[in-house]
Amino acid sequence: MTLLVKPSGTSGRVHAITPETAGWGFVGFDLWHLAPGEVADGGVAGREVILVLVEGRAVVDGLGEMGERMSVWEKTPPACAYMPGAWRVEAVTDCVLAVCSAPGSGDRPAQELGPEGIEMVDRGEGTNLRHIHNIAMEDRDVADSLLVTEVFTPAGHWSSYAPHRHDEDDFPNITYLEETYYHRLNPAKGFGVQRVFTEDGSLDETMAVSDGDVVLVPRGHHPCGTPYGVEMYYLNVMAGPLRKWRFAAHPDFAHLM
Repeated sequence: MTLLVKPSGTSGRVHAITPETAGWGFVGFDLWHLAPGEVADGGVAGREVILVLVEGRAVVDGLGEMGERMSVWEKTPPACAYMPGAWRVEAVTDCVLAVCSAPGSGDRPAQELGPEGIEMVDRGEGTNLRHIHNIAMEDRDVADSLLVTEVFTPAGHWSSYAPHRHDEDDFPNITYLEETYYHRLNPAKGFGVQRVFTEDGSLDETMAVSDGDVVLVPRGHHPCGTPYGVEMYYLNVMAGPLRKWRFAAHPDFAHLM
């Protein structure tokens, strides 16, 4: 499995990650770059979708025109929507559209999830401080499988830290959740780092991430960081057999939790 996925271009669907291409069972992630008037659509039976307008304004079929954040670095809550199956989006301005998917019953109605109802909260302290938009974590009963979060990590800080994993189906101690990270950087020519590793060393990859990259986390710990002078944003998508986020800290770093 290749954990670091580069965008395929600069327009249209630049990421198309499915359970089949990722080699796992739950999470899908697409990313579209749309010009005004361009259309993105999709959806299949048995798969729910959360649409996140990372940037721009668009018309979402069934819900109308959405989007107020023209740049992700405005750091305001994003326009986002839950779709139980088929979906269609037409760009009004230049748009960056994230399509987060996982198994779903199809019984929930399409609905807006934000920006109303989403507030920025802080997590961590010191150089572990980061800022969170909880789009669809388990405290919001808005999906069957999907857990979706935005994180803004200040320059020179660490994130998804202390190292932790959620790769066993043993609720309430830990839950099995596959995860994708869609990274953005400010300035865009900067870089960040992400390490994905298991305690037994069977998986251990450290990647330099660029603006627009996606990192896959099939198992193990997955901290990321950014150097002085570079801000990091990422959009997390998680899903597994149970819509609960329970993790285990790395034993060498548990005292930092």
